[in-house]
Amino acid sequence: MNDGHGDVSVDELRLSEELAGAGTVASSAEIAEYALWLGDDALILAQQLGEWISRAPELEEDVALGNIALDLLGHARSLLRFAGTFDGRSEDDLAYFRDEPEFRSAWIVEQPNGDFAQTIARQFVVSTYMFELYSALRASTDETLAAIAEKALKEVDYHRDHSVQWVLRLAGGTDESRRRIIRAFADLWPYTDELFRDEPLLERLGDAAVRPSTLRPGFDAVVDTVFAEAELSVPVVAASSAGGRHGAHATPLGHVLAEMQVLARRHPGASW
Repeated sequence: MNDGHGDVSVDELRLSEELAGAGTVASSAEIAEYALWLGDDALILAQQLGEWISRAPELEEDVALGNIALDLLGHARSLLRFAGTFDGRSEDDLAYFRDEPEFRSAWIVEQPNGDFAQTIARQFVVSTYMFELYSALRASTDETLAAIAEKALKEVDYHRDHSVQWVLRLAGGTDESRRRIIRAFADLWPYTDELFRDEPLLERLGDAAVRPSTLRPGFDAVVDTVFAEAELSVPVVAASSAGGRHGAHATPLGHVLAEMQVLARRHPGASW
């Protein structure tokens, strides 16, 4: 994969050095599984956002959403590369040659783009969660995860701000834009809970990982502030039974993977 950013080679060199010095932690299958969780979230969301290029409501949004997608692709590359150090698979192997049950992405990033309000609502939830996640993960006892989090946080800070500004703009715009953002949050809110579920894997990883439940207060504080300004109410809905961390996915992921993987699978080993 290539995220198109000019500093990739520098990051790759730095991460290679960190991986070489990570010792027994870098060979842990459980650390690799955790890196897949985070990497798959970033990868699938990047693929989804890329579909807006040339389709966004404003030319500036073509650029903005494209850049956010590239940032997320960069996060995914770093995390999948790290996950692959356990069994020798490359980032491309993990992105293009795993089947649906092998992915560990949360259901919310798999939800269809829908209209622009649906995409913005999804981006607001995920980027707010990611900001809390990477803020905490900088203290990971795994040096590679901590380094990835440090770089990703600076970019996710922009992603969050971008989505906040659009939530406010849509909620305070026309009757139609307000109706759509309200509907979008109602549709997506059942999938929010999965992001904050503690799993047995995290108990075994200890301070190398971040317990998702500890991120909920910071997430809720941002949501409450933004929703108060936008005069929105937090949807009261039942949580979904989402099981993406265990390879149980909703129908939309299959469509995303089919488009993302078709070229690599049809022409394995191709280069240009």
